[in-house]
Amino acid sequence: MPPSDSCPPAVAGTAPCKWCKDLLILTLVTALWFCALLGVRPLSNPDEGRYTEIPREMAATGDFVTPRLNGVKYFEKPPLVYWLSALTFREFGVNEFTTRLWGGIFSMLGVLLTYIAGRAIYGRAAGIAAAVVLATTLIYYALSQIILLDMAVAVTMSGALFAFILAMREPRGRRRFGLFMVFYMFMALATLSKGLIGFALPGAVIFLWVLLLNRWRALWPFYPFVGTILLLAIAAPWHILAAQANHSDIKEHDFAWFYFIHEHWLRFTTRIHGRYHPWWFFLPIFLVGLFPWIFFTAQAWRDSFSDGWKARKKYPEAWFFLIWTVFIVAFFSKSQSKLIPYILPVFPAVAVLIGRAVAGVWTGVPEAKFRCAGWAFVVAAGLLAGAVIFYPTPDDQPDIAAKLPLLRATVSCALLLGAGATSLGLRRNQPQFVLCAIAVTSAAFMFALNIGGGDLDKASTKKFAMMLKPMLKAEDRVYSVGNYAQDLPAYLDRLVSVVEYQGELEFGINAEADLTARRFLNRQDFFKQWNEPGDAYAVIRRNVYDKWFSNSGIPYEELLKTDRYVLAAKRRNP
Repeated sequence: MPPSDSCPPAVAGTAPCKWCKDLLILTLVTALWFCALLGVRPLSNPDEGRYTEIPREMAATGDFVTPRLNGVKYFEKPPLVYWLSALTFREFGVNEFTTRLWGGIFSMLGVLLTYIAGRAIYGRAAGIAAAVVLATTLIYYALSQIILLDMAVAVTMSGALFAFILAMREPRGRRRFGLFMVFYMFMALATLSKGLIGFALPGAVIFLWVLLLNRWRALWPFYPFVGTILLLAIAAPWHILAAQANHSDIKEHDFAWFYFIHEHWLRFTTRIHGRYHPWWFFLPIFLVGLFPWIFFTAQAWRDSFSDGWKARKKYPEAWFFLIWTVFIVAFFSKSQSKLIPYILPVFPAVAVLIGRAVAGVWTGVPEAKFRCAGWAFVVAAGLLAGAVIFYPTPDDQPDIAAKLPLLRATVSCALLLGAGATSLGLRRNQPQFVLCAIAVTSAAFMFALNIGGGDLDKASTKKFAMMLKPMLKAEDRVYSVGNYAQDLPAYLDRLVSVVEYQGELEFGINAEADLTARRFLNRQDFFKQWNEPGDAYAVIRRNVYDKWFSNSGIPYEELLKTDRYVLAAKRRNP
């Protein structure tokens, strides 16, 4: 292990040092990389619509204790990202860029933390390589471009684990104390990002590492008393305030029961959320999500673990990153509720290990494993380009079919040019050129997908909202019929009524039934309201429109139709 060349101020509180130039450059580059295209696509449903509407309502009402989605209580997740977005909306308004901004900022922070850990443990080249690997990894970049809570919890959880392993390298003193306080702070922020896993998962990873490597003596001091006070001071107040403000004698309507039991225990142990997948679900997600750097895992394994289990105490940091990765993947594989972003917290750890291997190639002599990895990338890029070129065009979706040729051309060209450049570098035995070609190819591939992919989203209601918004008066009624189009209230800047759908809104609808009865309707009540005096508009799922709305006999005019939605209106003066 190369020695650390002094710690950055962000980690250890030292005076400005030679890390600053790298951190400044990385900040500028990652800001451009993660934030340049945040506003090019409409909000996607359901997630981006949901995580825009909740903070929009917070900003509008000033209630930062009780999150609400389309006017009803929503306690599936804690509020850290909601708070940040709501404050941003107050200052800069609601649009696609401001909605996704905090996803981009957290992504930048994750890359910077990975650089800091990689450099402190394995040297400058490894730190830079780890940052590049993480930033150009497919799943990390893809999830940086949408507003989800998973990026925030992945980065804050990674920050906690990185701070812990760096603290364990320090003797007793101010630097160790400071790093442990950062560890507890990040666990608190992770808890406020996505719940109890924010401290439970880091705690489990640390326990397994200490147990398996017998690091009990080295663990002390880890300042548990002061650290726990700091963690609770950050994470506990919202939970207490939300419980007080939303207590109910009916168990199913009570915040504490719903948040702690329904959303934590039952989500993990039962199929109540309907997101069940087999135990191996995350294995292909991990392999594909790590593209293009998945091909370097064999070399990373050899560099970090070739001496085997008996030599684990010689390489405690590498084993820490391995336990971090394996445990989190195993934990969510055991869960009865599985979604792709759940394993995002493992990628910073994997990036450090791969970054170490990549740095070794960059500064040393390439070996056979590197050449195999390079040629594997060439083959994979060629196959992926072929899949893009020959993927069948949907005949029943003319809007998408018209936009596919340009997307095919840009994506396939990026992959084929990258494969050609990589193969040229391999034939000339130029490892640095090969690594640059792989990184640039990955960046170009993801950039092209990001720009063109938004045109393929059929679930967005932006087109309908932009047509409808100029027509609306404050007293007009707006309905989402057959489902809850989550981006519709965000684009319209107002609540909407929902017909024949409850879904994830069920808890909030039932908790305040007296307030929600006229906004969450069955078919019969909707028809009655539609015929009441005043103008009314409905965004209707196409299958619902064809099945019962169009032949219902109620008065309406059709304003806009796609293969996904229909916009209908009842107006006094069209």
